[in-house]
Amino acid sequence: MAKTALVVGASGIVGSATTALLVEQGWTVHGLARRPTAQAGVHPVAADLQDPSATTAALRDVNPDAVFITTWARQDSEAENIRVNAAMVRNLLDGLRGGTGPRHVALVTGLKHYLGPFEAYGKGTLPQTPFREEQGRLDVENFYYAQEDEVFAAAERDGFTWSVHRPHTVIGLAVGNAMNMGTTLAVYATLCRETGRPFAFPGSAAQWSGLTDMTDAGQLARHLLWATETEAAHDEAFNVVNGDVFRWQWMWGRIADWFGVEAAPFDGIVRPLEQQMANDAALWREIATREGLVEPDLNRLASPWHTDADLGRPVEVVTDMSKSRRLGFTGYQPTDDAFFALFERLRDDRLIP
Repeated sequence: MAKTALVVGASGIVGSATTALLVEQGWTVHGLARRPTAQAGVHPVAADLQDPSATTAALRDVNPDAVFITTWARQDSEAENIRVNAAMVRNLLDGLRGGTGPRHVALVTGLKHYLGPFEAYGKGTLPQTPFREEQGRLDVENFYYAQEDEVFAAAERDGFTWSVHRPHTVIGLAVGNAMNMGTTLAVYATLCRETGRPFAFPGSAAQWSGLTDMTDAGQLARHLLWATETEAAHDEAFNVVNGDVFRWQWMWGRIADWFGVEAAPFDGIVRPLEQQMANDAALWREIATREGLVEPDLNRLASPWHTDADLGRPVEVVTDMSKSRRLGFTGYQPTDDAFFALFERLRDDRLIP
């Protein structure tokens, strides 16, 4: 029987990968965004989730079996993150009550569940790694918790099942995304090659030497669909990563080789990309004009602040996926392959030269 999905944040890194997978699997897919982009096989839904009446109106004729929430809106403080992002989830789920209502709602959050919000990121007393789902909430306000609470309350009220998905840093393709390490590193490597600047690791010694993992957007999309279709995965929270672990001292050289630059020796000094790339907007525009690239605005491609937050963490971060494995999820994605596939797509789409 045909199934219908609503992907919220359909133009983002996770949302676009999820819509593509659902279309491939034969679902009828509605993609919600403030300004929807054309996506093959996706019915666009334009809505600002901060406007409850407009959201309800936009969803009037949408009756999804499953809802995938893959979006959030960054604010200037965690208090505002909580207020705005909780309201967005609440407005969405309230707006879907007029029809038959969803049978399942999947919410994408992340490892800030364990590491804390941006204002207290990686500070204080943190749970031991590898992070496991049974490690509960930190004693700190966090918009991820607020989003979860809205889903839990609506599920109890309306009778749908839910799943929460906590990826590590996501590798995937989207322009204008606020959390986009893969494209940020591709732009940084391109600028280093153009200028002869050293391709220097910008982060901490803990990240350079410690073990870590990441999450490919396609792997996350498969996990979202698996949890939706697997009864044993309903009403559960999951970590989701690629399945391999690596050290940045190895990965940095792999990325350097792909772009034909030499990886600078690591000297233990943190060199944030936000500072290194602060004056590169004009140079990127020149490169884009010369090479015929489709996005000359550096700020729409790169998110140095978020990459700095991840690579500057003072603790090793590794994620356990045993809960999913025990329930039957077997997806695996080598992280270096995920980076290389993204770089190829960026080149094919004329986003990098």
